[in-house]
Amino acid sequence: MANTLDATDKRIIHKLQENGKETIKEIADHLGMSTTPVYERIKKLERDGFIEGYTAIVNKEKMGFQLVAFCTVSLESHHTEYIEQFEADVKSLPEIMECYHIAGMFDYLLKIYSTDMVDYQHFITHKLAAISNIGRVQSSFIMTEVKNEKVMPIL
Repeated sequence: MANTLDATDKRIIHKLQENGKETIKEIADHLGMSTTPVYERIKKLERDGFIEGYTAIVNKEKMGFQLVAFCTVSLESHHTEYIEQFEADVKSLPEIMECYHIAGMFDYLLKIYSTDMVDYQHFITHKLAAISNIGRVQSSFIMTEVKNEKVMPIL
């Protein structure tokens, strides 16, 4: 599907990733185009699912989240209904920012935001542990964020 993007579409996507608040006129000026074709291309990129939405990038520390943890989870049973229930339960917990079903020694990788270690411990013991079918949990804590790229590479 990515092959259907031409160079102009890729440049538009790149500009929107860099600054989603940039106006169509500003993008058009940067590309040396008029606003109408840029607007039409953006609408087509949205319709075709290349652009899924727009959001603000919020500073987690300013919002009170001083602790970020990656938590690996192994399930006791891998029957479909247990996997589906685990995934539904995870989706209901707002502290879990990301969840990936992974291959390897664990079944899932969770990215969790907490205010501090006490908050994280409460999350683990009262929320995550309340989910049935969890066999093993292991946590790793972010000490320093080296890279957190917001702009996807455009190939």
